[in-house]
Amino acid sequence: MVQVSDIHFGGEHPQAVEAAVECIHAARPDLVIGAGDLTKDGAQVEFDAARAWFERLPRPQLLAPGNHDSPFKGPVEVFERLFMPWRRYEARFGEPDGLSFRDERAAVFTLNSARGAQIRWNWSKGAVSRSQTKALAKRLEAEPAGRLKVVVCHHPLIEMMGGPMTAKVRGGQAAALAFANAGADLVLTGHIHAPFVHAYPYAGGCTQAVGSGTLSVRERGVPPSFNIIEADEAEMRITAMAFERTGFVVWRTWAVNRRPNCKTEA
Repeated sequence: MVQVSDIHFGGEHPQAVEAAVECIHAARPDLVIGAGDLTKDGAQVEFDAARAWFERLPRPQLLAPGNHDSPFKGPVEVFERLFMPWRRYEARFGEPDGLSFRDERAAVFTLNSARGAQIRWNWSKGAVSRSQTKALAKRLEAEPAGRLKVVVCHHPLIEMMGGPMTAKVRGGQAAALAFANAGADLVLTGHIHAPFVHAYPYAGGCTQAVGSGTLSVRERGVPPSFNIIEADEAEMRITAMAFERTGFVVWRTWAVNRRPNCKTEA
C-alpha cells in the first residue's frame, strides 16, 4: 500500500508532487490511500487538480477527506461549509465516509474525522461520533482472523507526543479503544505533516497508528513525504519516503509485529 496525505493542491510542492507519481508507480502498490487534505482551501480548481493527480496514480484507490477539503473562503464557500461541506469533495471522489477496499489479504475502511463546522472555535480539529465508532468497529470485527484490518482517517485519534501540532479529536480515544479491541492492525492518518508510527495503548499494543507527511510546501520540520506500507503474516513494515532535490529517498523505516506476536508486557 501507499499512503499519501496533505497534498494541499493550491499549495502543493510542485516538484515533490510530480516526482511522487513516478515513485508511487515504481512501488507497485495494491492500494493507494489518501488520508485527507487533498486541497488547501477547498476551491473548485484545487479539487480539479487533486482529481487530475490521483488519476495519474495506480488503481485501486481509497480516499478520505480532511478539514481543508471543505470550502471556507468567501460567503458562498462559508454557506457550503455549513450546509453541504462535502459537495465538492463528493463530486470528484465519492462518499466522504464509510468506503472500503477488500481482498483476500486486507480490509481497509475509511472514516471521516473532519467536520464542516463544530461547536468550538477551531473547526480544523477532528471529531468521531459514537455512531461512526460503533459501525466501523462492527465492520472490523466481522473480518476473518489473519486478514490485515486498516482504518483510514485524516486526524490522528490519539495525540502523537512531541508532534508539530495537535488534532484534539473529539471521541478519538474512544474510537481508538474500540478499533483496537475490534482487531484493527493499522490506523492511517495525516494532518500533522510528519510521518510517525506508534502503538495504541490498548488491546496489548497490537494496533499501530501510522501518520504520513505532506506533499505541500507547508513543511513542519520534515521534507515532503509519503509512506509505503508492506505486510506479511509476521510483521508490518512502514517506509517514509522523503523528497530530496529531484526525487524520493528512504527517510525512515519501522517494522512492527502482527498479531499474535505484537503483545507488549502488561
